[in-house]
Amino acid sequence: MHGVGMNHQGMTNSALYLAWRAYRLRWRRRYLLGRAIRKRKQLVALCDRTKTINSGDILLFCTVRNEALRLPYFIQHHRDLGVDHFLFVDNDSTDGTADLLTRQPDASVWQTTGSYKKSRFGMDWLGWLQLRHGHGHWCLTLDADEILIIPHQHAGRLPHLTRWLDQHGWHSFRTLMIDLYPKGPVRDATYVAGQNPADAIPYFDADNFTHHPRPELQTLLTRGGVRARHFFQSAPHRAPTMNKTPLVKWHRRYSYLDSTHSLLPPRLNRSYPEPGFDRPTGALLHTKFLNTIVEKSAEEKQRQEHFSNSALYDDYYDGLIANPDLWAPHAQRYVSWQQLEKLGLLTRGAWDHVD
Repeated sequence: MHGVGMNHQGMTNSALYLAWRAYRLRWRRRYLLGRAIRKRKQLVALCDRTKTINSGDILLFCTVRNEALRLPYFIQHHRDLGVDHFLFVDNDSTDGTADLLTRQPDASVWQTTGSYKKSRFGMDWLGWLQLRHGHGHWCLTLDADEILIIPHQHAGRLPHLTRWLDQHGWHSFRTLMIDLYPKGPVRDATYVAGQNPADAIPYFDADNFTHHPRPELQTLLTRGGVRARHFFQSAPHRAPTMNKTPLVKWHRRYSYLDSTHSLLPPRLNRSYPEPGFDRPTGALLHTKFLNTIVEKSAEEKQRQEHFSNSALYDDYYDGLIANPDLWAPHAQRYVSWQQLEKLGLLTRGAWDHVD
């Protein structure tokens, strides 16, 4: 009897802890939604075409600063994939980014001079736009240096994926970030606007990803890739997080918690393959290491806007400013989504029928 009592007490304590944790996360979500509502005052509409958004449209949300070089391919790739409308926040660009965006017929653009760091790295601004325009839509939230790759990748496939997810009652889609890099010093890899970045920086690391459970958020924290290998080998716990959930069937009560690495409520993070949850996953080709990275790193080190504790990343920025050669003999050259599937970096899961 004593043993039974101990088990019951343990179960009671566990239930109380889980209830307390759920309560805290609910209040955290409400706080983040309140922040987003307050930060709306920092946004000024440059062109608002949101009245053209139709029921069922797939929306893409993105905060940008000085990304005129990347944006032509970024927009066309995701437009071809099936995005119907783009919602951009331009954070005080000086390279013509705002003009480029306002010329896109399927884009709405807001501008702000506010602090990127103090807006939770742009998530407060996007949170307001998602609250205002994303409810009931499949919403894709990306950085301008991220290219979405999905199973059965070809033009127009995103509506097929979201329809399949809807049919199975799954409202989120997990991805793995894959850092692309060139062979040779990064500044020597030429790139022109509109070019597929994978042609200029085609290599990636495929064999050093680690996964650590985060039960409170019902997710796995993933680290790895070239940044973990080259910049954080002596401190792997500081390496960037590589799991993201950028595609979500949005509800006005949802909020991203940590960039697009995790969401609230936590059930949205439960999107990785597991028994009984054989869901497809995708990849984000991360094009950070274009030839502009050397100059941008010097600027961002001075601005101190990209990390919550920027001083910890000074060595990282110094390493990029030194124009490194990131290539290694084990590097893989990117070919296709099928290649990523064979490497275990992407899965079609149960989505095996191409309609």
